[in-house]
Amino acid sequence: MNKELILWADDEIDLLRPHILFLQSKGYEVVTVTNGRDALDAMSQQNFNLIILDENMPGISGLEALQEIKIMQPNVPVIMITKSEEENIMNQAIGSKIADYLIKPVNPMQILLSIKKNLHSGDLVEQKVTGDYRQQFMAISQKIGMANSIEEWYDIYSTLVRWELTIANAGSNMEELLVTQKNDANNAFCKFVKRNYEDWMTKDNHPLRSNEVFKTAVMPLLDKGEKVCFVVIDNLRLDQWKTISPLLSDSFNIESEQLYTTILPTTTQYARNAIFSGLMPVDIERMFPDLWVDEDSEEGKNVNEAPLIHTILERYRRKVAFTYTKVNDKAAGDKLLRHFGSIANHQLNVMVLNFVDMMSHARTESKMIRELANTDSAYRSLTESWFRNNYALELFRLMARNGYKVVLTTDHGTVRVNNAIKVIGEKNTNTNLRYKLGRNLSYNSKQVFEIKSPHRFGLPCPNVSTAYIFAANRDFFAYPNNYNYYVQYYTDTFQHGGISMEEMLVPLVTLSPKG
Repeated sequence: MNKELILWADDEIDLLRPHILFLQSKGYEVVTVTNGRDALDAMSQQNFNLIILDENMPGISGLEALQEIKIMQPNVPVIMITKSEEENIMNQAIGSKIADYLIKPVNPMQILLSIKKNLHSGDLVEQKVTGDYRQQFMAISQKIGMANSIEEWYDIYSTLVRWELTIANAGSNMEELLVTQKNDANNAFCKFVKRNYEDWMTKDNHPLRSNEVFKTAVMPLLDKGEKVCFVVIDNLRLDQWKTISPLLSDSFNIESEQLYTTILPTTTQYARNAIFSGLMPVDIERMFPDLWVDEDSEEGKNVNEAPLIHTILERYRRKVAFTYTKVNDKAAGDKLLRHFGSIANHQLNVMVLNFVDMMSHARTESKMIRELANTDSAYRSLTESWFRNNYALELFRLMARNGYKVVLTTDHGTVRVNNAIKVIGEKNTNTNLRYKLGRNLSYNSKQVFEIKSPHRFGLPCPNVSTAYIFAANRDFFAYPNNYNYYVQYYTDTFQHGGISMEEMLVPLVTLSPKG
């Protein structure tokens, strides 16, 4: 392996001989010069892995040499050493994007630490992360095997997502092992849901559900007289929230952050309508039949969200002026930014941001998007890029500047599917790949979660013999005719509607504006 090559420029280089010998003993090759001009000449002849630059040298100063270095080799890290503690010099150096700034006298270990930080931090972090995850693997597996409450599953999923982000950021080779553990967790979680879901729908002791989010998270703030923006980012998973949350740190403090459990099916028609109405789907259909859209209707499944919000405010006798805005594209987002002042006098503003959901569907339909988001890490990166560079981040900043607390959540998450299972249904059976409802469905009952009494589970029942079935973990439904086409086209796409941690365990966050 080639030694890292370091250039050290200092007019007192002879006095630094012990430092240089120490670095050489650590495996580095050090080239020394006594002035800025010789440093630039050396750089014109060979490439260096790192440069140590004295700020105060005769002739070309360290700061002047730094400007030339950034032109010649812009990506090489530069450690600047100076006797001066003047803030102006420090500002100039930092503004020139130096890697580190040290004040003389320096000892060899300081220099070594700075070199390791700039040349080896990636490898060191990867080694540390790999070792830490190996140590935690068995403990996490034991938790998965013993989990018997939704709170334990919240903890397990949060832990797995934290490791997922840490391993991806460190470039660790543990990703494949984590994927295997996550699949094991999802298999156990799906069994847990199958055992407990009916009790969650029929008994008082149940997880926070979709139909309880508005009452639990939004109404207490309204009752305190707070100005509230209730933002639903469609299809936002926990890992995506963790990716975008640092972007909000300049404008907001996180007042509370938790997971809640979405209802089934994990789709807009059921889960999001439950959020906005505060009702289970069967009750929406019964109490407000004109606001419930059946599966076989050509009408959009989320066209009545504003009227549904009105019903929950009216039922709980909250006389609150509110606005409802759905943003489907950049043009609508930019329009909302321009006209934010017109809604800033309302106590409650409800917003639905559809980009993440649209991206997941586009990934299925577009080869280019599929290549751009070919991994979960890339999928998160696209989410972060949208949030940072489109209308979303500025929208949140406007909320903060106008004194709004923000309740941010989603209606459901999404899971990458890779295993097709066969189902046969009548011609009018719904098209979702993660759940089916209808009469005379034919399937292997061991492969699905089946609901044969929909009303007991809070679901409409279009016909007496209607049944619902849900795919679990990374399965998806495919018809026997054109089976190979379905498998090829939909394998490795993001879908929702069924049972998985990614779809059902989703973030619910309250943000308070800073200042």
